[in-house]
Amino acid sequence: MKLAYRVEDGVRLGSLLWEFGPGWRMISSALLGGGIGARTWVLNAQVVAGYSRMDPVDHLRELGPDGLGVGMMTAASVERYARAVDGEVEVVATVGLRVPTWAAAPEGAPDPELAPMLAEPAAAGPPVGTINLMAVMPVAMTDAALVNAVMTMTEAKSQALIEAGFPCTGTASDALCLAVRADGPEELFGGPRSTWGARLARAVHSAVHQGAASWHPRTWLAGPSSPHLARRA
Repeated sequence: MKLAYRVEDGVRLGSLLWEFGPGWRMISSALLGGGIGARTWVLNAQVVAGYSRMDPVDHLRELGPDGLGVGMMTAASVERYARAVDGEVEVVATVGLRVPTWAAAPEGAPDPELAPMLAEPAAAGPPVGTINLMAVMPVAMTDAALVNAVMTMTEAKSQALIEAGFPCTGTASDALCLAVRADGPEELFGGPRSTWGARLARAVHSAVHQGAASWHPRTWLAGPSSPHLARRA
């Protein structure tokens, strides 16, 4: 993993880049390179709060290396990443919690936490609250096991947030990527009680809990205040 910086709109922004090369398969919910397939790199790029470009996929292609890769965005300061390792499973989380959100809410219910995002209808990228997860496992997995592993990562993330004191399951713009080997015997299971799923769950939980525990509004670029975080402060 490499940390690099660039300047956009007069703001110094960080990016985390993993360059894997051939021999890896990934599953991701990212804008660029999402789905399941062979990928050679992963980029977690910080963007300005209130990001308004309407071509985020092209933007990520500009920022990443050549070839097939995965590109995620966040308004969080990526240099404040949290890392955890469990039994050869490595997870890096960048945690932003200005907009903590419950996954299920009544239709049409007002949500004061989403007000800053809704006030900027032109925004095409992430609101100022995103949790991005990057996980690496040294084994191959079936497609079904990969989907199972994504469930495991999401459940462990939500568990960590709640245990850290945030009343939410995540944010409305969270993204993740899991990289596994392309060759070798394929694991059939990725659930939290399988060997590799359990390691993945613990690593995600640890990284997200670290990031949530250390998160503070001042770690963000300038943006609208949050009544929820003001109460926590």
